[in-house]
Amino acid sequence: MILYDEDIAREIADDFPERVRLAMPKRFADVAGVILAGGDSRRMGRNKALLEVHGERMIETAYRRMAELFDEVLLITNSPEVYDFIPCRKIADIYPCMGPLGGIHAALSCCTADRAFVTACDMPWLNSELIRELSSMPGGVDVVIPETPGGLEPLHAVYAKSCLPRMEKVLQAGERRIISFFDMAQVRLVPRGRVAALDPDYASFRNINTHEDYQQLAQKIHTQSDLIPDRHSLQENLLA
Repeated sequence: MILYDEDIAREIADDFPERVRLAMPKRFADVAGVILAGGDSRRMGRNKALLEVHGERMIETAYRRMAELFDEVLLITNSPEVYDFIPCRKIADIYPCMGPLGGIHAALSCCTADRAFVTACDMPWLNSELIRELSSMPGGVDVVIPETPGGLEPLHAVYAKSCLPRMEKVLQAGERRIISFFDMAQVRLVPRGRVAALDPDYASFRNINTHEDYQQLAQKIHTQSDLIPDRHSLQENLLA
């Protein structure tokens, strides 16, 4: 069941006064930060997690953002040796070859926190305030998921351990879609208007899947004067 909760803003304001949240940002102890890095990057032709954006590899950017926000950070990968330079726990899939759903299941099975914010390794524009907003929302549901003009965003969402039995049911049936268990779960939808208030361009949800995506990102950075010094690594990667 999906909940369209129009009172979320008031609930959060009561629990987290704006002046306190802005003055004293803190890391979450009751929510883990999870990075999925299990894809085979077939459309890119190489491991996109290791491509550079803004002078650092995308996996490093994702880890840095998660470490700023969460006490517990997990990297879900079946090739942990590739990411030895990332100083967090690496977890392998319990249900191999089942895509992001299998990765989220592994994360929830292994994290110590009761909930986990999940993102992918190829999303270079993660927005700390939006992640903090989603992770701060009251519990009592299985999933907190943002909506954009493109639909639901399951790779930028918060999942509770209560999802595990439902996930296992669909995984055992061979289902790979993340949303396949939603009709059995309590899902809180964060409307696009609330998302846009913190991320007007919905940049948080843009990922890099192909060489063309990466090239477009290089073009965008090239036109932003404050990021021009970092664009050379992108150009070098495009020529590699």
